[in-house]
Amino acid sequence: MRTRYKILNPEALHFVTSTTVNWIKIFTEDKYYNILTDSIKFYQKQKRLRLVAYVFLPDHFHLLLQSDELCNVMKLIKSYSAKQKIRQLKSDGKESILKLLKENKKEYKTGRTYQVWQEGFQPKTIMSEYMYSQKINYIHFNPVKLELVTDPTEWKYSSAEYYVKNKAGVLSLDLD
Repeated sequence: MRTRYKILNPEALHFVTSTTVNWIKIFTEDKYYNILTDSIKFYQKQKRLRLVAYVFLPDHFHLLLQSDELCNVMKLIKSYSAKQKIRQLKSDGKESILKLLKENKKEYKTGRTYQVWQEGFQPKTIMSEYMYSQKINYIHFNPVKLELVTDPTEWKYSSAEYYVKNKAGVLSLDLD
């Protein structure tokens, strides 16, 4: 069932995580990651979110962000990216992945054929400088932990390179 999250302080930074249904690795090519980056860029341009750190991985993503309407923005990002991902998978003839997304769809989700994302996004309010640093390190070292790279700055879909080398990544950060 859908879980409602109560955001007690919408002005605070939040660490959020979203995971693909059953941890299916569906973000395997640049064009699939671009679906996520385009969605987040859209809400950045609308000033509906302020992005501080990010990482996109084959089966989940983490963001450190602020939004006055966090629940709604996350819902919109996940909804848009799911629709675009399904469209792209169909266009690419990725029947085996589509089959998995269909088989792993929750039974009560009757209005759709596929489910891309697990429900919720597990928001955690950043309460201290220590927690802020811990979450940024967690975000940036996730690709290393998963053995996708040996150095956090090598992962293209992360803000690590900005933090270490002051080099822009696939998304701009709102650090002001």
